[in-house]
Amino acid sequence: VQTQDAVKAEAEKDIEVLTREADDEGIPALTTAKSDDTAFTVPSVPDDKRAAFEKVANDYLPGWDWSRVGGGYSFAMRPANEKAIRDGAVNQALQTIRNRIDQFGVSEPVISRQGLDSDRIVVQLPGVDDPERVKRLIKNTAFLEFRLCVFPEVGGGASSRDEILSHYGGTVPPDVEVLPQDIRDDLGKVVAQSWFALESKRVITGRDLKSASPSRGQFGQPVVQFLLTAEGAQRFGKATGDNVGRGLAIVLDGKVVSAPRINSRITDSGIIEGNFTDQEVQDLVTTLRSGALPAGIVYLEDRTVGPSLGQDSIEAGLRAGMYGALLVVLMMLIVYRVSGFNSIVALAINVALLFGALSYFGATLTLPGIAG
Repeated sequence: VQTQDAVKAEAEKDIEVLTREADDEGIPALTTAKSDDTAFTVPSVPDDKRAAFEKVANDYLPGWDWSRVGGGYSFAMRPANEKAIRDGAVNQALQTIRNRIDQFGVSEPVISRQGLDSDRIVVQLPGVDDPERVKRLIKNTAFLEFRLCVFPEVGGGASSRDEILSHYGGTVPPDVEVLPQDIRDDLGKVVAQSWFALESKRVITGRDLKSASPSRGQFGQPVVQFLLTAEGAQRFGKATGDNVGRGLAIVLDGKVVSAPRINSRITDSGIIEGNFTDQEVQDLVTTLRSGALPAGIVYLEDRTVGPSLGQDSIEAGLRAGMYGALLVVLMMLIVYRVSGFNSIVALAINVALLFGALSYFGATLTLPGIAG
């Protein structure tokens, strides 16, 4: 788990909170400059607003230490806060992966953290038919964002990143982020890219989703239908109502999925279009339901138990089972004679019915299942 991603996201969120609350206290145009993911500075605060600013910092940034530097302030994340963020990211990733695997229907998965303070997670998945799809499902961050388009404000994106840079005179403003969109053909293959300049501020994120489900669009194409929480619906309704006519980009894991025009105020529901296949929609719904990963994931090692090792185990198990069953039959016949024969026949019928039911439903007979 790339826990540094979680530290960076937490720092950006705290900076956004500080800026918003300072503005509410009458400290407009507050600028910040990050030196790294655990430190930033506020170059200038008016003298008559220092007391109000310090109160905001103490109230809303309890995990940061701050000090006066000239006419501004320097902030540093406390080590205990950073450690808590990293541990929380691993634990949240562990729970998110477990939720995704459970929705995929894998029998008896083993998902655990490797060590108490490690950032590594071990996942064991027996009997998976499509391991590559499961790996994509696990690794997919599924960080969903809705952002307002700045350039172009509506319609298709720019043909290149350089076109956007040229529009801004070579330097993109600090409150604007340039992101790509993959253009796909009818087979889902990426054939080109377009680019959008978007507001850095997010209207809503995947955390504001109440539910997500697969659906069909106006022309029968696979789409994702979503429902927002009450708080998310309030912010989404205000943003769309104030920006009718502008483009609203739907961003997934750092790439624009689509950028439809806002025709009217939208409140608690909507759809996500993006030239998806049915399987991609189902996987996206699964990841959105389980929640976004708090940080990126990198595969360090991948092992697969080959069929030869599995076949050896099966043959050894069959031999042991046959020998054990033969001994049981002999003992029952010797000790109980006719009654023993009747019980053997009844047991054989029960075993046949059990394995027939397991085969019909495609279930797996596991040790916990036998014990139950």
